[in-house]
Amino acid sequence: MDRHAIAAILEEIGLLLELKGESPFKSNAYHNAARTIESITEDLHGLVASGRIRELKGIGQALAEKLAELVGTGRLEYYDELKRSVPPGLLEMTAIPGLGPKKITAVWNQLGITTVGELEYACVENRLVGLPGFGQKTQDKIQQGILQMKRRRGFHLFANVVGEAERILGVIRQSAGVRRAELVGDLRRCLEVVNAISVLAAADRPEAVLIGLQQIEDLTELTVSGREVTAKSSLGVPLRVVVSGDLTPHALLAQTGSDEHLKALASRAARMNVPWNLEDNGHGATRPQADSEEALYKALGLPFIAPELREGLGEIEAAEAGHLNPLVEAGQIRGIFHNHTTYSDGSASLDDMVAAAKALGYEYIGISDHSQSAFYANGLKEDRIREQHAQIDALRKRVTGIAVFKGIEADILADGSMDYPDEVLARFDFVIASVHSRFTLSEEEQTARVVRALANPHVTMLGHPTGRLLLSREGYRIDLKRVIDAAKGYGKVVELNANPHRLDLDWRFCRSAKAQGVKVSINPDAHSTEGLEDVPFGVHMARKGGLEASDVINTLGPDEILPALTARPRLQ
Repeated sequence: MDRHAIAAILEEIGLLLELKGESPFKSNAYHNAARTIESITEDLHGLVASGRIRELKGIGQALAEKLAELVGTGRLEYYDELKRSVPPGLLEMTAIPGLGPKKITAVWNQLGITTVGELEYACVENRLVGLPGFGQKTQDKIQQGILQMKRRRGFHLFANVVGEAERILGVIRQSAGVRRAELVGDLRRCLEVVNAISVLAAADRPEAVLIGLQQIEDLTELTVSGREVTAKSSLGVPLRVVVSGDLTPHALLAQTGSDEHLKALASRAARMNVPWNLEDNGHGATRPQADSEEALYKALGLPFIAPELREGLGEIEAAEAGHLNPLVEAGQIRGIFHNHTTYSDGSASLDDMVAAAKALGYEYIGISDHSQSAFYANGLKEDRIREQHAQIDALRKRVTGIAVFKGIEADILADGSMDYPDEVLARFDFVIASVHSRFTLSEEEQTARVVRALANPHVTMLGHPTGRLLLSREGYRIDLKRVIDAAKGYGKVVELNANPHRLDLDWRFCRSAKAQGVKVSINPDAHSTEGLEDVPFGVHMARKGGLEASDVINTLGPDEILPALTARPRLQ
């Protein structure tokens, strides 16, 4: 059992204790321990075996014993007993946006509700309105949250699936008798959430793929039907492998593009009188002759369109007009902003974050811990800002090969003012302005709030512009067109937050930023050294939004970046 699985169990124990109404100190101990285990870089088994696990923050004797049981046996009796004492439907309710453990406990204890279905019916019957601490607005929010959860079922974050998909693909490619295999579908288009793993494989018999997949222990429900092999991944994601004698570019294109993209190509082919049947009908008379996807697009008078763009959102028209230039690549990102350390809610020290960024090949890193309003995240008051800046100054003198910039993720307050006065903001090399509270403001109020923040001359960029958490929380209501217009007017940068749970700015609005000439900064929002590795996920989204290297400000080098951030024209 690895540290991720153990951290998940500790997190669930904390949640179960909350549902049972136990002391917050007890549940928080498990939540904190989960974060500690998740962030360690040493071998967990070795730490437990040597007893050094007790040296980690928040790991006392009782927790150390439970970790030893988990690591040693793969089970924990305390966890099993706790799960038996709480109806399983209550844990499912925790996935409902806007419904916390206290309210779940209330509907359980006072109404006897133990399933999501019962809760939804109680909303229909208006039974939650009279409960203390609820009311009509809360009931409406819960009912809407249930609908959101239903829509999300069966979907997974791209970042959670792509690693497993590539592992499966590697096994298929190494299988005897398999000549070629490629990912297709939503994963190849790098959609932010996916519901399946789709693979095309070239082999004479589907059994060649089946035999290979049988080597993967955590695959379940392996079956063969005709030319298809299907299974379920360890995450429960459906796997579908279509096997044919030859993996043609026609099949790759047909199985990658969205329906809208493929329909647009077919319409263009009809207008040009170009044969365009991508399916193998056994005759070949209506199939365009091509040995690559590039050749297929060329047959329609188009340059190659990258898989990420194939969504039917104007990419064909842009290609025809000659507006598709090479898209940004992960290797072109030369530095990163929006990184947290142990000064606020990060799990790694300043020195460790800088060293890790340097090891990844970055030429600069911006440190931006939380500001003072974020008390829940140990936000920095002025004395701790001075302390951190002194540490950065000392670090700059002894570390070579990477520049370190002083920044802050400053809260945008409800009225649009910033969390620090201007004289404090002026001390930073850059300022990321973010919304972390009052998500329920009206669209007009939220938009005016953010626009006012962008008008502040010390603000450099807008962080995670909608505050969304994929598959968990919808973004707050905001008019992004007005926000992007304001960013252009005030010369500000808009962040594309590469954290796989955010990927915010949404790639659909990257197009709007590009059209307005607003620069985007792809940032990891890293709270650990591992979080620094999330940047490629942001690059995928930037590519889906059609961004080129020139559209992304942190493709600039360390000598160019600060002047570019601070010398941009601003409205007076």
